[in-house]
Amino acid sequence: MDKHFQSIATPLNITIKQVSATLALLDEGATVPFISRYRKEVTGSLDEVQVAAIRDLSQQLRELDKRREAILKSLIELDKLTPELERKINESKTITILEDIYLPYKPKRKTRASAAKESGLEPLALRVLSQSRIDPEQEAIAYINDKKGVANVIEALAGARDIIAEMISENADTRTKMRRYFTQRATYKTTLVKGKEEAGIKYKDYFDWEESARNAPSHRVLAMRRGEQEGFLKLDVLPIEKEAITLLEDQFITSRNASGDQVQLAIIDGYKRLLRPAMETELRAATKQKADDEAIKVFAENARQLLLAAPMGQKNVLAIDPGFRTGCKVVCLDKQGKLLENATIYPHTGEGNLKDAEWQLRKLCEKYSIEAIAIGNGTAGRETETFVRKLQLPKVVVVMVNESGASIYSASPLARAEFPTQDITVRGAVSIGRRLMDPLAELVKIDPKSIGVGQYQHDVDQNKLQQSLDDTVMSCVNAVGVELNTASKQVLAYVSGLGETLAQNIINYRNTNGAFKNRESLKKVPRLGDKAFEQAAGFLRIHDAKQVLDRSGVHPERYALVSQMAKDIGCTIDDLMKDVALQKQINLQRYVSATVGLPTLNDIVKELAKPGRDPREQFEAFSFADGVNAITDLKAGMKLAGIVTNITNFGAFVDIGVHQDGLVHTSQMANRYVANPHEIVKVSQVVQVTVVDVDMARKRISLTMKDL
Repeated sequence: MDKHFQSIATPLNITIKQVSATLALLDEGATVPFISRYRKEVTGSLDEVQVAAIRDLSQQLRELDKRREAILKSLIELDKLTPELERKINESKTITILEDIYLPYKPKRKTRASAAKESGLEPLALRVLSQSRIDPEQEAIAYINDKKGVANVIEALAGARDIIAEMISENADTRTKMRRYFTQRATYKTTLVKGKEEAGIKYKDYFDWEESARNAPSHRVLAMRRGEQEGFLKLDVLPIEKEAITLLEDQFITSRNASGDQVQLAIIDGYKRLLRPAMETELRAATKQKADDEAIKVFAENARQLLLAAPMGQKNVLAIDPGFRTGCKVVCLDKQGKLLENATIYPHTGEGNLKDAEWQLRKLCEKYSIEAIAIGNGTAGRETETFVRKLQLPKVVVVMVNESGASIYSASPLARAEFPTQDITVRGAVSIGRRLMDPLAELVKIDPKSIGVGQYQHDVDQNKLQQSLDDTVMSCVNAVGVELNTASKQVLAYVSGLGETLAQNIINYRNTNGAFKNRESLKKVPRLGDKAFEQAAGFLRIHDAKQVLDRSGVHPERYALVSQMAKDIGCTIDDLMKDVALQKQINLQRYVSATVGLPTLNDIVKELAKPGRDPREQFEAFSFADGVNAITDLKAGMKLAGIVTNITNFGAFVDIGVHQDGLVHTSQMANRYVANPHEIVKVSQVVQVTVVDVDMARKRISLTMKDL
């Protein structure tokens, strides 16, 4: 791997030393959050994004080396490896170049060219390709052989052209040149499949569309591909054919004679039958990968913002999963999120039921000292919110909660295991209530692809998406920190160094032995060895631990250092954590050593000042505008408050309380050009918008954030 250090360092603009040190930690089993948080001196203070990039690039280069070895082995077995060929293969920097070099030698199924070679036509092909002053038809007579399937001159020349066509299409320089041409000049062109007008209305924008493949944004690439896969659109990704053929002619035609004419015919055939399909397939794959990477990046950032949404904290919560005819499922949760009672009310099915619903809700709020009511934002959500607010319950905060994915959770094995005797509506309501208390702790129980903040997430590379989302969730969980004695298995599984097995072992140990008194007792958990302890301990908190540092993000490996700081000042660690004046007396330079530098020392001081502080923003209650409950209530020019639910490359979707999110296009986000919507808004942010247009037929709402 040493030979690749520079290949990793250069694009990331870091040093070879940083790459080497980071890869050594990763190979030892260290996680990205641990490396970026607790090994800053080793890596030169690389952040999580840089550490993950080193990991991913090294994996790609290892795969390249693996393929290189396989190709060399194959060429040796075929007795085709020459010193020059070996040099080219070893110097190849990408899989694509490797495959181009290997292509002429690669064992393949029978082709027209291989059949022609079996008929003995290769010498004729080479003579024609040389374009010397010969008469190709006269030369071809010598190759007529009924036993070999060459009946006449026409068949002999056709076979020779097949060989030339394949030689041209497999030429490494030709493929590089043609690949560059396709990349620069190809266009995406879509047309409607005949007879699909009505069914494919959602792809109306692409019924007759053309744009540069090089510049097409990721969301349009994925939309066009989906339209093709669903059978509504015909899609081509091609440059101008005449120009492509001219490029090949300039490369291979050296004489304007009869042989040159044969080569020209071979070029046209080779392009249409071999090169064009191969290059289009490659370009489709390359643009798809680019679109995937961009969509995954957007999705991961949205997921991060949603996971790190402000928590209300530990409150007695009444949660409602709304419904019209089937009623509203109500659950009462204590401050730890434990289900205390559930009921069903019918506030939308008649006056008698409305009165009964009012009575039941008041009774439950009084019985369990309810401090907040969480209402799912799905069907009947706004109507239920209106009903609840009219009750004017004293000292009770009413909040609409995004319920995306709650139904996925409620039907999952996890939910069934947690609430085996409850139906899915109760489980869904519990999830809604817990989301209000702590979005992160609840959302980690749901497949991130199901939480509604993606951009064509089901169309992108699922392995890459999963890796990105796992990184994102792990980053969020470890950034916030985890309370060891109350965290669920799902949260613990994302803690650096743990995983599902150790998370379950921690739960089992906790259930058997009671609450953990200190971090050190983690080592008593079965199979949780020194390495796992090192990776996990700093991210786990015990809020009432006797050792006050166990409540903080200070790693146990630095406890002795903090103890020395306190001793040098003449106080206890407890005093040091309570007194800012004492903290200011610490001379950090005094504690710099070969293993501890200023980055770690500064982190320690920050933790002493605010031990275990939750980095998420403070919770603020929000309510939608009264009287605007459905899309039919909207009028152009209305000014409304809303919550950003999803961000894409082309804009942000905003919930304004009408069961259909509106779109603020990038051109409508500010009174200036906006290149990246994330510069302006973030998921869960409250924004002020103005209704621009309402398309009832397509259920599309256009919004603006501009000053009008």
